[in-house]
Amino acid sequence: MGKVTGFMDVDRENPRTRSVASRINDWNELYHDFPLEKLQVQASRCMDCGIPFCHSGCTLNNIIPQWNDWVYQGRWAEAVEVMHRTNNFPEFTGRICPALCEASCVVGLNGEAVAIREIEKAIAEEGWARGLITPVLPHEKTGKRVAVIGSGPAGMAAAQQLTRAGHEVTLFEKNERVGGLLRFGIPDFKLEKHVIDRRLEQMMAEGLTVKTGVNVGVDLTVAQLQESFDAIMLTGGSEKPRDLPIPGRELGGIHFAMDFLTQQNKRVFGTKIPKEEEISAKGKQVLVIGGGDTGSDCVGTSIRHGAKRVIQIELLPKPPKDRSIDTPWPLWPHQLRTSTSHLEGCERMWNILSQSFEGEKGQVTGINCVRLRWTEQEEGRPQMQEVSDSAFHLKVDLVLLAMGFLHPEKSGLLESLGVELDPRGNVQVNQFYMTSVEGVFAAGDMATGQSLVLQAIDGGRKAAISVDSWLRGGQSVLG
Repeated sequence: MGKVTGFMDVDRENPRTRSVASRINDWNELYHDFPLEKLQVQASRCMDCGIPFCHSGCTLNNIIPQWNDWVYQGRWAEAVEVMHRTNNFPEFTGRICPALCEASCVVGLNGEAVAIREIEKAIAEEGWARGLITPVLPHEKTGKRVAVIGSGPAGMAAAQQLTRAGHEVTLFEKNERVGGLLRFGIPDFKLEKHVIDRRLEQMMAEGLTVKTGVNVGVDLTVAQLQESFDAIMLTGGSEKPRDLPIPGRELGGIHFAMDFLTQQNKRVFGTKIPKEEEISAKGKQVLVIGGGDTGSDCVGTSIRHGAKRVIQIELLPKPPKDRSIDTPWPLWPHQLRTSTSHLEGCERMWNILSQSFEGEKGQVTGINCVRLRWTEQEEGRPQMQEVSDSAFHLKVDLVLLAMGFLHPEKSGLLESLGVELDPRGNVQVNQFYMTSVEGVFAAGDMATGQSLVLQAIDGGRKAAISVDSWLRGGQSVLG
């Protein structure tokens, strides 16, 4: 490494967030620019450890120490090249990844981990600014046609890799724009959508064909699809949300989180929402049920709407402030995480069981809950028990269900194709990402269930290798 004592000489420094008063009045990204000089100093903290555990912490196996060294030396072209060996979209992961790599950083054993995610984002942005990220054209055309269905991170990664391998790739998206969860689920204050558009332009310049507003299996039949393409890749995501079937669920004002977030994202990029379909938190007492990232996004969005009050409840116990002994380094730690949205004004409650909704004139007005106690049984699995005399009532006008996703939508495409599903309802694939139907592959959340963006990118890249190998009848040029 360029500075072998950097991890001892330099403390971690992060970019500053914009003030709460400023950021809750717009949909722009949260952080102030971080000077490159400071970023290079931060890169010097990478200690060139004997075994870089950050590699295994990162699903994509990014070559992190090498790019840190290039950044410290100001060698941006090399940093950009090394980063793109393993990750098609570092500008996405550099903004929204939870930074599994940092949890495995050796420097983090006795101090604060290297600011890997911020360095990753900076390499991508410098790459674009310096003209270092350009279309990568295939060496030859294969004449094979591939349909990639679903344009989330897995679909985008698979489509780009297969295009670069020389195949004629068409990326199908049922919505009006490309991006999937990146476009419609993640708020602009975490990922402004011009970031997606910029990368999409590169992909189309490489030869990718994009067809939006096409619901494959409905607008385009499976027979037409199979007749027109040599291979099919399913990357439609896990879209079936987990519901909360308790009394009063039918009341108005209770919505799935993704319906709420999708509508707001569409509103930001100019889609006019019919008044009768609007889901607004303005002036309301909002309850978010579910403590994950999607729930946090609902909190931040509700606050920007002008909610009167935002409460987030979680079934599970409050995590410990520091790393739990059950998840020792270098594992991803079980511990309390407070997002920037939480810091904007949110009441959080744990160990809460929702029992019933109440309403007037068909609209939700409140929820009845009870507190829980978790105990371990002989088999070691935690069991929940209701705490005696702990029932309570919350007044709410808007309820957002953010409890995760179960599996992909089965009607339409999957039923028409006849692919086998696993016990959880996801598309069953073998070690080569092929489904039970010859020539039909699947990757991302559609095959694995709900996961992280970097895991979806990884799945798309690996599935592309299998598709390329299958089409060539041998070794893939992708790896």
